[in-house]
Amino acid sequence: MRPVLGFSADEWTAILLSLRVATVATVFALPFAIFAAYALARWRIPGKLFIDSVLHLPLVMPPVVTGYLLLLTFGRQGPIGSFLYDVFGITFSFRWTGAALACGVMGFPLMLRAIQLSFDTIDRRLETAAGTLGASHGWTFLLITLPLALPGIIVGIILCFARALGEFGATITFVSNIPGETQTIPSAIYTYTQVPGGETQALRLTFVSIVIAMAALIASEVLSRRINKRIAVFE
Repeated sequence: MRPVLGFSADEWTAILLSLRVATVATVFALPFAIFAAYALARWRIPGKLFIDSVLHLPLVMPPVVTGYLLLLTFGRQGPIGSFLYDVFGITFSFRWTGAALACGVMGFPLMLRAIQLSFDTIDRRLETAAGTLGASHGWTFLLITLPLALPGIIVGIILCFARALGEFGATITFVSNIPGETQTIPSAIYTYTQVPGGETQALRLTFVSIVIAMAALIASEVLSRRINKRIAVFE
């Protein structure tokens, strides 16, 4: 295959796979992050501090440790991995879906923190007022709480997406570095730095990674400002 825009077929595969993995990781992490953030911000849960600490562990643990724990849990011989494979035929280890799982786990704490802070800043009197007008808890959450938390949710989505794009340690431990299947941009950069003459390819992919991350951050800032303006008008 001829190079397109200066990138080889293998480089394009790594770029597109990274975008696919980061997108899937972010989409599937989002509902769990919203639920966990709301629970931590609003509910009285026994052992809340412990639960909060466990959910944020991937931020402070070495990524290789997280990847190894995922391999033990979701690998073909792991308790969850063997069940998913035997019952549903689903496997995560050494597949791109496993890379998405690893990236989602690594990006989850960043998303969770941003959304939780957003819930914490919402004036609860607005929720109480909606309740006095007859709105159920579900409708209050959907019509009041969730829209007011949108800036934090968007920031969390962008942070998770950017973290997923740059994830290396957990991914390579859990799903290895298989070209065309699990080789994302960071893994490809690592591979090119290990072979003679691969500096050019590594530099190109580094530039791509920086551009995508910058675009994500700018988009996050623009969207957050627009939503904050609409919320200010609403209030």
